[in-house]
Amino acid sequence: MAKAFQKIYTQITAITKATCSLKAEGVGNDELATVNGKLAQVVKIIGDEVTLQVFQGTEGIPTNAEVVFLGKAPSLKVSDQLAGRFFNAYGEPIDGGPAIEGKEVEIGGPSVNPVRRKQPSELIATGIAGIDLNNTLVSGQKIPFFADPDQPYNQVMANVALRAEADKIILGGMGLTNDDYLYFKNVFSNAGVLDHIVSFVNTTENPPVERLLIPDMALTAAEYFAVEKHEKVLVLLTDMTLYADALAIVSNRMDQIPSKDSMPGSLYSDLAKIYEKAVQFPPEIGGGSITIIAVTTLSGGDITHAIPDNTGYITEGQLYLRRDSEIGKVIVDPFRSLSRLKQLVAGKKTREDHPQVMNAAVRLYADAANAKTKKENGFDLTNYDERCLDFARDYSREILAIDVNINTVQMLDVAWDLFGKYFKSEEVNIKAALVEKYWPNKG
Repeated sequence: MAKAFQKIYTQITAITKATCSLKAEGVGNDELATVNGKLAQVVKIIGDEVTLQVFQGTEGIPTNAEVVFLGKAPSLKVSDQLAGRFFNAYGEPIDGGPAIEGKEVEIGGPSVNPVRRKQPSELIATGIAGIDLNNTLVSGQKIPFFADPDQPYNQVMANVALRAEADKIILGGMGLTNDDYLYFKNVFSNAGVLDHIVSFVNTTENPPVERLLIPDMALTAAEYFAVEKHEKVLVLLTDMTLYADALAIVSNRMDQIPSKDSMPGSLYSDLAKIYEKAVQFPPEIGGGSITIIAVTTLSGGDITHAIPDNTGYITEGQLYLRRDSEIGKVIVDPFRSLSRLKQLVAGKKTREDHPQVMNAAVRLYADAANAKTKKENGFDLTNYDERCLDFARDYSREILAIDVNINTVQMLDVAWDLFGKYFKSEEVNIKAALVEKYWPNKG
């Protein structure tokens, strides 16, 4: 809590574009302060030398500016009143509604002790068939979307928010354009789902370094609903590349030596601190969960850049968006996407034929890719090649496209219908018992 009589410091010893330093005592890590009226946060303490990150930048701050430490780290008031509301990076309402009443909790706390975790084993259906069929997600999982900047990844995130089978959806938007912000707001309002969505938003009009608070705000809200209310919570973070860029801005302005691709050397730790908040709690302590789906935009499709590279080491798979020129739609790429935990639920929490259908469909899609290569190189195509190409076109349109909204049973039925339309039962290499049970138009 802020102290009744706070000491005012008026002697700043160093100023950079984003930080200022001074000598002060009794100050804690991550503590908030005001510098010439601008909100700041302690980012480094060496002896009595304290470095503050000024969120709005240090422009106009003189060396004799008043510095007041607030005696607390950034915090969020948590309660059921969060649901249906939009907040800024400081947890303040930006939707014109009243202030939140509840328990004040410091953001950015530690992740859950591993001994309190349960191995993820609950299905979390997104309603997007390209994910649910080939890359099924598990509650407590952490997984990114890798997408080019011109792809409709925010549309995908909004669709997941509308369709996902979760008790609460927490959106953390970093560097959103005003159009993106209004898009999310309108989509949620028009669909009538605001009552179970909490949104924390930083737009391009806000200082970039404020983005650093958004994931911690979103995850603090998620922890309240997962731990206190025992709910299944899905956290959507977009765009983690802009979050990492904000880290680089602060690091560079503090004259730290950059690492790969101008990113700070702490990038792995900074990202892991966020993603490791994903957790499935065991039933004896409520059984709530936090699942994280994040967007990481790629620069020129470069998967080796430090941001996606570090992300890949931390997360449990990745989802790729790709524009399919055959159908003119964006699809979830079945070749480059991978959910490393899908085997925990596919065929166990979904229908028995799910693993076999998934494998057969991807194999036939791969055969179609080979047939396309043969065609492009002037080779003759077999009848099987032609049928694979037709199958792949329908498979992309009816299952992989991001606008396909069907449940896990319907997606399997659609796949079986496509198998029956283009192939003989022996060509799909699925167990005879499953073929007998699910093959369309039997007899």
